[in-house]
Amino acid sequence: MAETFAAQYLSRTLGWSVTCRNWRCRAGELDIVALDGAQLVVVEVRSRSSQTHGTAAESVATGKLRQVRRLVPLLLAQIRPQQPDTSVRVDVIAIELRGDQVAGLEHFRNALDAWA
Repeated sequence: MAETFAAQYLSRTLGWSVTCRNWRCRAGELDIVALDGAQLVVVEVRSRSSQTHGTAAESVATGKLRQVRRLVPLLLAQIRPQQPDTSVRVDVIAIELRGDQVAGLEHFRNALDAWA
């Protein structure tokens, strides 16, 4: 559900083009791949329905972002094989849920820099 909310936020609110969701390969999965203008953006979606174990933003693990960093070249090899030097940014969207409603949404651009 959180990924659906995130994809709607990206397309409806920001006007981005969501090119795929749940892209998978043997090495892992990327939640959302979108275009912000001409820039390819990989979006990791984190969600929490309670704060018992921290907020959605606090659940971002550097290990998960390292995995995303390893997956980006594999994604590019598949979707843009003639453009391996494509500019890619990694963002995180943290969503707080209350039932089936979004109680809060935070968008962190350039997450690899923020959580480095």
